[in-house]
Amino acid sequence: MKKFFELPVLFMIALTFTASMAIAKDYVIYSIAQDIPMGNKDEIIRKNFYVDMGKNQGVKKGSVLDVYRVVSVLDPYESKKRFNHRVKIGEVKVLHAEDSSAIGVLNKLEEGEETPVFEVGKLMIGDIVTVKVK
Repeated sequence: MKKFFELPVLFMIALTFTASMAIAKDYVIYSIAQDIPMGNKDEIIRKNFYVDMGKNQGVKKGSVLDVYRVVSVLDPYESKKRFNHRVKIGEVKVLHAEDSSAIGVLNKLEEGEETPVFEVGKLMIGDIVTVKVK
């Protein structure tokens, strides 16, 4: 009787499944909702930031998430290489968390002379979020 699977084949299948689990996932801001501006003087426009990170990743109400922007720049002269810079742009404080998503508000925006200039100076969809570690 012939064996259906040989040991090397089983090893390759197991390696394929475990390797795919080791690939890190970037969590992002996937949606933004805001108040509708009414044109009132000194009006404060509130924004909610929806992230695809929740209780399953250790996020709970009150958690602070660091927000990063990946700035991709091409060196057209010497190396012709594209450089990706992951720069902190701000922080989001979580108001509500579900198993795999959360809703937060702006906690802090990185500003000043020590911060790079961004095309969009506010948090935006696609920015990367991580749990703030003290």
